[in-house]
Amino acid sequence: MAQPDFVFSRRTPWRLCRHLAFWVSWYLFQVYLYSFTPSPILTNLSFWQRIGVNLGESFWYLLPSLFLAYFLNYLVIPKLIIPAKYFKAILAVFGLLFLTGGLSALLSLTTVEYFRRQYLIGHPGLIPGIIPTPFRIQLFMAWISGLRGSITIGGLAASIKLIKYFYEKQQEKTIAELQLLKAQLHPHFLFNTLNNIYAHAQDTAPVAADMLLGLSTLLRYMLYSCNEPRVPLKQELQMMHEYIDLEKQRYGNDLEVILQIPAIHPDLQIAPLLILPFIENCFKHGASHMLDRPWINIQLHMAGETMHLKLINGKAAIRKAESGGIGIANARRRLALLYPGKYDLQIIAEDEMYIVNLMLELHEPARI
Repeated sequence: MAQPDFVFSRRTPWRLCRHLAFWVSWYLFQVYLYSFTPSPILTNLSFWQRIGVNLGESFWYLLPSLFLAYFLNYLVIPKLIIPAKYFKAILAVFGLLFLTGGLSALLSLTTVEYFRRQYLIGHPGLIPGIIPTPFRIQLFMAWISGLRGSITIGGLAASIKLIKYFYEKQQEKTIAELQLLKAQLHPHFLFNTLNNIYAHAQDTAPVAADMLLGLSTLLRYMLYSCNEPRVPLKQELQMMHEYIDLEKQRYGNDLEVILQIPAIHPDLQIAPLLILPFIENCFKHGASHMLDRPWINIQLHMAGETMHLKLINGKAAIRKAESGGIGIANARRRLALLYPGKYDLQIIAEDEMYIVNLMLELHEPARI
């Protein structure tokens, strides 16, 4: 369903229009409200005279409301409430309320009072006989009165902001679910196609058929097993073997791969696709650029639940030192999110080789 631009568009003209409409509506409502129920000092004025006075006074009282509403909507809500920093949010709200009340009292006792008395001086017959109020009482009443209106409109603006935020999140969730349903249709077509190609290639190109079978295994792992937050470490290493076997088909006897991997306890688990990007990087930035006898050395050992992985691969002497592309950048980010404080990653570029050292504590990863 199409969303109305006036409410949801992020383009500057639409944002200005809806903000202007919101504040003009509130301003006119305030003018009418305080003209209909005037303060004692304006009691002797007619309704239309009070309208004239409140057109100016409501404008000044609009400033504290703007202050509170925009600080709530663009600081407290996005920076504190949505990230669930509730204690800081409570402190920030109370601080804003105090400052808003102070700003309102300052305007009431200076600017608003000055213009009100100037108007009444010009109409001496309208000045009522009012007993003077002590200044501390005036200050308190001005602080409370201004804060009351600002809380009303600030709370309304914050409510609109939160309702809009959660509505947009729900829409994003719905779109993501639709995309997931669409994505689930494509793998079936893909695997059926691969199976057809594999059946035809078995007789005419058996090597290509074996490569298709290995590719199909990798794709199934990536599309299905990787939907889980964790997979058995043995399964992740098995996919590593499948990928290396595919690469061996491409390089033939020219590629030397040394694997030193011990028996893995079946209970050990790891976030999926954490190891494969580093293996792929060995081929992409190492073996694929070596003209003479490309080689890769993969060593893994366990110390309890801590995995130590060391990858060494040769590189062409004429290539610049590289630390990896987007795959390594994504792997770094996933490690930081899933295993905060539980990993150590070092990528070293020597003159003739790349070295990757990864230490990872295989406790339950964070869920995001």
